[in-house]
Amino acid sequence: MADISRDKWKALLTLSPSIVLIAVFVYGFIGNTIQISLTDWGRGAALSLNPEINYIGFENYIELFTGFIDGRFRQDMVNATFYSVTLLAGAIGLGLFIAILLDRKPRGEDILRTIFLYPMALSFIVSGTIWRWLLAPQGGVNVLPTYFGFEKLSFKWLTSKETIFAFNWQNLLPMLLSLIAAVLIVTGFAYLRSKRKRATKLLATGTLLGLFVAIAGSSLPQALFMEEMHGFNLATIGIIVATVWQYSGYTMALYLAGLHGISQDIADAAQLDGASQAAYYRYVAIPMLKPITISAVIILSHISLKMFDLIFAMTGPDNAATGHPALLMYLTTFRANDFAKGAAIAVVLFLLAAMFIIPYLVSSYRQKRRGY
Repeated sequence: MADISRDKWKALLTLSPSIVLIAVFVYGFIGNTIQISLTDWGRGAALSLNPEINYIGFENYIELFTGFIDGRFRQDMVNATFYSVTLLAGAIGLGLFIAILLDRKPRGEDILRTIFLYPMALSFIVSGTIWRWLLAPQGGVNVLPTYFGFEKLSFKWLTSKETIFAFNWQNLLPMLLSLIAAVLIVTGFAYLRSKRKRATKLLATGTLLGLFVAIAGSSLPQALFMEEMHGFNLATIGIIVATVWQYSGYTMALYLAGLHGISQDIADAAQLDGASQAAYYRYVAIPMLKPITISAVIILSHISLKMFDLIFAMTGPDNAATGHPALLMYLTTFRANDFAKGAAIAVVLFLLAAMFIIPYLVSSYRQKRRGY
């Protein structure tokens, strides 16, 4: 017992400098940012030696989501949602597809693996500059068809003003509640075979929530006093292509390591049972890669919330069509000198990242406690 206690004290002394530094320079600064976001720092002489700072509560947050002049923030939030969804779908889908192809041991596997992984080694600034040249309206990708006798493309990859999937910001609350209801119902059906009690609760909750939205949708509180349309700007397609190109190699490496970690005995048993290659990957290999998929979702979701440098390099900070909350935070804080509202945007991004990371950490901790 004495040896165990002594080891604990040694471990605590060894870790204490890191704990203190993290407490001060990470969580301390996070707390300071939250405190600043609840003030009006920036509405007066923000850069004076002794600025007048007053506590205003959640007014900055209310203005961001309902204020008349903060429509760009709301569009940036919509852009961030599309960036996240398309990055997850594209990078995970393409990475898994490439990993399966390489798992079949084609010729030149080592060279192909290096080629696919190489984009991950580039910084966002470098890849953003390259893709900005490739997607230039008068050159790059648009002139490729001319080499095969076709007409030049005229698509404005980074400067298009066209919007699709537009919706009224007034309807955001009913849409969110409907989405939650749909997720609960789908999850309930997924648990229907294995965990019937949980499935029943999820299905009942999702159904009741859906009925509530259908009945009381028109009487739910509205965010704005007028219509405000937001949607998927086609100018973001170029940035999405660049992001998926850069991170599909990363997910490929994750999945390829997972596929190589599957025992050959399992693959041999599947073949003896008559499973084809497609059936083996669909029913055996891919389900065993679930932990890797969860890790990839967490990491890519976190990355999608910090797409500052790529957007800055490809379209600049002033293109509202391709905006992102991280970019708007920089403009609000260091151009407009509105430190409080910039801090509020930072806190919103922090909370969005926490929504992905905290459940993952809690789940990992529980699995370790159970001995998995």
